[in-house]
Amino acid sequence: MSGSRKDILLGMVRNGEVMTVGQQIRLALMLSLPAILAQTSSMLMQYIDTGMVGRLGANPSASIGLIATSTWILGGFTAGACSGFSVQVAHLCGAKDFKGARAVLREGLTSVLALSFFLAAIGMALSAPLPGWLGGSPEIVSDASKYFLIYSAFIPVGAVGWAASAMLQASGNMKVPSIMYTAMCALDVIFNYIFIFLLDMGVAGAAIGTGLSELVTSAFSVWYVLTRSKELSIKGEKGSFIPRRRTLGNAWGITAPMWLQNVIMRGAYVMSTIIVAPLGAIAIAANAFAITAESFCYMPTYGIEEASTTLIGQSLGAGRRSVAKRFSRITMTMGAMIQTFLAILMFIFSNQLMGLLSVDPAVVELGAKVLRIEAFAETMYAISIVGYGCCVGAGDTLMPSLMNFISMWLVRIGLAAILTPRFGLQGYWIAMCAELNVRGLLFLWRLGGDKWMRRKVVEKKEGEELELIEI
Repeated sequence: MSGSRKDILLGMVRNGEVMTVGQQIRLALMLSLPAILAQTSSMLMQYIDTGMVGRLGANPSASIGLIATSTWILGGFTAGACSGFSVQVAHLCGAKDFKGARAVLREGLTSVLALSFFLAAIGMALSAPLPGWLGGSPEIVSDASKYFLIYSAFIPVGAVGWAASAMLQASGNMKVPSIMYTAMCALDVIFNYIFIFLLDMGVAGAAIGTGLSELVTSAFSVWYVLTRSKELSIKGEKGSFIPRRRTLGNAWGITAPMWLQNVIMRGAYVMSTIIVAPLGAIAIAANAFAITAESFCYMPTYGIEEASTTLIGQSLGAGRRSVAKRFSRITMTMGAMIQTFLAILMFIFSNQLMGLLSVDPAVVELGAKVLRIEAFAETMYAISIVGYGCCVGAGDTLMPSLMNFISMWLVRIGLAAILTPRFGLQGYWIAMCAELNVRGLLFLWRLGGDKWMRRKVVEKKEGEELELIEI
């Protein structure tokens, strides 16, 4: 599948040409495969980080596991901000207004960078007290604080690269971001080995290694999108990097519900950490390792989610709702099939997966048990992942946030509060399994109708750039 073939099929979407189901499937695969590779590389990076730290013992592993949900919260705010601009880029590219897309690119990079410095300052300020607030035991608090401090300091580096990659993907270029993620994985191995083992920096070395790998790849991503992207390069074009009120307003309409979603989801993860923390270092480490091991199943689906956001965004930007709906069905089916297959493998090889991450027999045994429970949630989890990507591509972010609130706080946290004290870590994962199935059903219901496609469209106004407006 050549890049030119992908461009031809994307051109059919943008030009309003009739597309067969087979052509839509091929285009979905062309965009999904590089994104799957990128997410697989990201998954491998998690395995590398976790596996290297796991060799240091249960306590260092538990220290990272303790504050993992807090790093996700900060990352979620960055991701939401990036989507506020990348969705606009997808809609504008779908409408063939590439000049408008480049304007959004410039303003988006500036906005995300400014926000990231604010998030970094908050994270660094909270790094000392946070592990204690989360219920960490004295033996893991110091390492957890160091890791979170270093992670926070690198937020601006990762954020601007993330924004560049997101807007590249929105334009239809999934190949370059996937190469960057793969390179980040390789660099992470090198830097981690140097800082964790050669320089004997332990947990802090893992944070530095990851941050430096982000620095290198982010610099390249920004350079590429500004100077080499076919649709988005600003080389030789004059334009301001100062965000316009309209661009920020459109971004806010997409980002604000995603930030609400981040608070809802990540807040629930923090609450989950508090529920699991009293179970001790073995349970905390097993929980953190099992979450990493589970990414073996769901990270490829996040690649399909990214492709779905681009496909839906460009289809709706071209005013083609029926095409967008077919893309939603195609990508959700792809995600469910792949994740179900991987869930079967995870169930069978749960001990081996955990063994890659820890040398502690108790951690491996407990982690394998909860992975087998989680295998029964993966199909519907895939539906929720790709379904959310479809909604984001349409600019429909408020209703999914409300759905996730119901699912996470009423189902997962409610059940976890009841089951964890009685059944330990397995009780928590039973609650998580039930919640993910409920979440998948909610997204099937949402995407079964048409209201999710009515949030925003692109409309041409005489003498003006294309813009996102309410309908």
